[in-house]
Amino acid sequence: TQTPASGVTGLEDGSEKLFLGGFMQGGLESCWFFRSPSLLITWFRCNKERGLSGPTAEDLSSCMLNQAPGCPDLSILSFSGAFHGRTMGCLATTHSKAIHKLDVPSLDWPIAPFPRLQYPLEEFSRENQQEEARCLEEVEDLIVKWRQRGKPVAGIVIEPIQSEGGDNHASADFFRKLRSIAQKVQTGGGGTGKFWAHEHWGMDDPADIVSFSKKLMTGGYFHKDELQADKPYRIFNTWMGDPSKNLFLAEVLNVIRRENLLEEVARSGKALMNGLYELQAQYPGLLSRARGQGTFCAIDVRDAETRERITQQTRDKGVILGGCGEKSIRFRPALIFKEYHVHLFLNIFNDVLAQHK
Repeated sequence: TQTPASGVTGLEDGSEKLFLGGFMQGGLESCWFFRSPSLLITWFRCNKERGLSGPTAEDLSSCMLNQAPGCPDLSILSFSGAFHGRTMGCLATTHSKAIHKLDVPSLDWPIAPFPRLQYPLEEFSRENQQEEARCLEEVEDLIVKWRQRGKPVAGIVIEPIQSEGGDNHASADFFRKLRSIAQKVQTGGGGTGKFWAHEHWGMDDPADIVSFSKKLMTGGYFHKDELQADKPYRIFNTWMGDPSKNLFLAEVLNVIRRENLLEEVARSGKALMNGLYELQAQYPGLLSRARGQGTFCAIDVRDAETRERITQQTRDKGVILGGCGEKSIRFRPALIFKEYHVHLFLNIFNDVLAQHK
């Protein structure tokens, strides 16, 4: 059977339905498939290297043999601790768990350090500024090194919050200096208190490419007009853009608006963070580094073994928590998570923590 897809089953009003119901970022248009690194690299090749004259016969023949100049030695810069997917290209930018990458051939692309902030933030302002400056300097050095190696960096891919890698945060100032690509698969959709996590950064101009998936019911990305592929079939696959997912997504967005869920997330997120701060103070040898935006929160446990016991015990009491990074617990409640849910959870969490003093 043939699965409906916008690539082979067009919608009469498809262009009106592909803009995420008003949540699309200004200056970006939507593409209904998840190939943003390819789009960025082809744009770089056409506009920065080859020019607009079009591919040569050598380009066309050499790419069929996986050779230059048709397959150029360009690279994408990513960050330690990142998770951007598990297909071979995306896996080259994923650095969160060794088991994801083990035995799989990869690409020689640069990996920059992601800031490791100290908490509470207000007590380590100077140290965190120095840490972010160090990471930014390393990014600049890597770009120069890869250019000298003949593998120029065509783009930077980064998560607003490194989820799989340990719920690692950085400041808005750090991200404003890295605005080439903002990867939004987990942090899009309202969990941080804004529909897109990069709205917290106060950017004058949206990122070149913003990808999305997971709670938005489908995968895709927005991109600036100038990044549009110049020819048909440059970026294409059979299953891109299932129209039925558009119907699901439209209703999700209607509920978010009707129920004022972003405002609800901001309120419940504040209550959750306050509760985590209190528990962190109550159990100083057990918990540390409480952090988050909206309800997209995390806290560190003293070691991985204790974390696993805590998450198992909360599960036995009806609360599902996830681990991330080396020893973090992440909190990912639904947008309908209200303040009274926060207090119910904190009571259960406290009961479990009391067993690990």
